[in-house]
Amino acid sequence: MVRETRLSPQGFIYPLFICPGEGVRQEISSMPGVCNLSVDEAVKECIEVKSLGIPAIMIFGLPESKDEAATGAWSNDGIVQRAARAIKREVRDLLIYGDVCLCEYMSHGHCGIVKKSEAHPASVSSGSGLAAAKAAEPEYEIVNDATLEVLAKTAVSQVRAGIDIIAPSDMMDGRVAAIRAALDANGFSNTPILSYAAKFASGFYGPFREAADSAPQFGDRRSYQMDPANAREAMREIELDLAEGADMIMVKPALAYLDIIAEARRRFDVPIAAYQVSGEYAMIKAAARNNWIEHDRIMLETLTAIQRAGASIILTYFAKDVARMLG
Repeated sequence: MVRETRLSPQGFIYPLFICPGEGVRQEISSMPGVCNLSVDEAVKECIEVKSLGIPAIMIFGLPESKDEAATGAWSNDGIVQRAARAIKREVRDLLIYGDVCLCEYMSHGHCGIVKKSEAHPASVSSGSGLAAAKAAEPEYEIVNDATLEVLAKTAVSQVRAGIDIIAPSDMMDGRVAAIRAALDANGFSNTPILSYAAKFASGFYGPFREAADSAPQFGDRRSYQMDPANAREAMREIELDLAEGADMIMVKPALAYLDIIAEARRRFDVPIAAYQVSGEYAMIKAAARNNWIEHDRIMLETLTAIQRAGASIILTYFAKDVARMLG
């Protein structure tokens, strides 16, 4: 009766990975219990999710093919769009969040349009093989403003297919404003935006990149995701996204960034979400399989900590397990 923080399935979002095919339910090796699902299997999963009292899912798509324009992200017949329509037909009153990012649809695996330049000249002696290799590697940059147009098209396409809440996770500057303007212009002014406002360049994303086949083919994402050392910058990013029209904000990852969640809760009077990401899930699963920790106890303890820090919404791959435990 005196417990201050109470977990409930009503605060959970369950992530789903949707893949091509029919009758596909393929377990992700680094995420035991989590599968890539074809659209028909995703519908079955959503029926179970709803029956457990979990109110929402987040859809991530694995397209049939990839290119350098992320065509699969905004196509009306894209994998996320097909899944959203099928789920809406079969499962009533289940909220669908649409992840808006381009990495799963880009052949190079980055979250935005890439501009490459010619190989830059060596600035060190050619006697070093490593130096020569670095000198020959082409430089690249993520083209922010051109990416915004694709993200906005993707958001509109998702909402037309039945997505209820748009969740941009790309970390491009100005993407919330671009998406808000595009949604309003197309008659979707009431569609909320959950912005991944403080998404850090974390080492905890490894299993997700296997699940979504979205690892960058070159370089990394540190030029647009946040430095894990920067807490004050995270507050500025959140403030900017709210000023651009975000209705809710997300901190990602969760467990290593509880201070960010707590500070955001103190400063901003909006719903705050946190993503207990794939690496957090995988570590608990691996340690439990080796009998180093108590699986259920640690699962509940970590989720309680995330909520105690200030997150009222939690994306977690444990959502179904916890919902069963809590009854």
